Amino acid sequence: MKRKARREPTKKEESKSSNAPSRAKRVKASKPEPEAEFFEEKRNMEDLWKETFPVGTEWDQFDLLYQFKWNFSNLEQAFEEGGKLYGKKVYLFGCSEPQLVSFKGENKVICVPAVVAVSGCKIITRLNLLKEVVSPFPPSDKIGINSVQREAEEIVPMKQMKMDWVPYIPLENRESQVDRLKTQIFILSCTQRRAALKHLKIDRVKKYEYCLPYFYQPFKEDELEQSTEVQIIFPAESKPVFCEFDWEFDDLEEFTDKLIEEEELDADQKDAFKDFVKEKVREAKKANREAREARKKVIEEMSEETKAAYESIKFYKFYPVQTDDSPDISNVKAPFINRYYGKAHEVL
Repeated sequence: MKRKARREPTKKEESKSSNAPSRAKRVKASKPEPEAEFFEEKRNMEDLWKETFPVGTEWDQFDLLYQFKWNFSNLEQAFEEGGKLYGKKVYLFGCSEPQLVSFKGENKVICVPAVVAVSGCKIITRLNLLKEVVSPFPPSDKIGINSVQREAEEIVPMKQMKMDWVPYIPLENRESQVDRLKTQIFILSCTQRRAALKHLKIDRVKKYEYCLPYFYQPFKEDELEQSTEVQIIFPAESKPVFCEFDWEFDDLEEFTDKLIEEEELDADQKDAFKDFVKEKVREAKKANREAREARKKVIEEMSEETKAAYESIKFYKFYPVQTDDSPDISNVKAPFINRYYGKAHEVL
């Protein structure tokens, strides 16, 4: 069989083919490159104030405490060379204070955070004329629990309230092993989880709100030792009688008559009330006397080195510095810490 010869295209066909539009290649649209994000570099101890437990703050106020971008760079700088806490072993605890302040033209009551630094807690033991050993110790391992509603003050171990002094590790050292770091900063920490509060009894939850860091200063007379007032909660039949009686300034007879006149006490319970007050006064005077004697004994048995250590202790109270992101608190700073610590030596 003969094969058919291939037909050559005519000039007309060639011309038509050359004029046909060529098929363009598909070009993929390039995606716009995302703009580079810049994150502000965190300071090495930026979270120090947040890691420090705000003792005595009500649980439902915690979120309000952190609603502003508070800046405690003054606390951080105190640990730098030339700062007040540089090279010292320091113990920190937090607190909060409800204050009326101005923010963006509006006056409002907010929770203002503060951090208390305890520096200089140390006992110096002289081994010989040429060598001294410095043994720092925490200011206290106890917590005071007290409020107007509670009849008696409690002093309990910190661990009973799931609190303890723990080392603070700056951000740049977080990858290191804690036991290899010679940390000089200890913070009061609490392991009680807020989510677990619903499983606790109300009284247990409220105890946290009445907690105060405890400190015993043997060289300073406690305010209770000086007080001449007693809290009276008299269990009357109709309704309890709440009042304060000052045995130095109040006359019991007149005091009782006034309560009857104001219909706070039934007249037929006058004698029972007076006996109740007298007993409370006796208890208070005894407690004051025992406290003074105990303090005197502690001082008598204390070594000169320990006395010097107590006298070297300093309390510093830090408030956040002023920024555009937080309220102006310059007018509400106060040196008072609590009834155990008294006033700070310096407010920053």
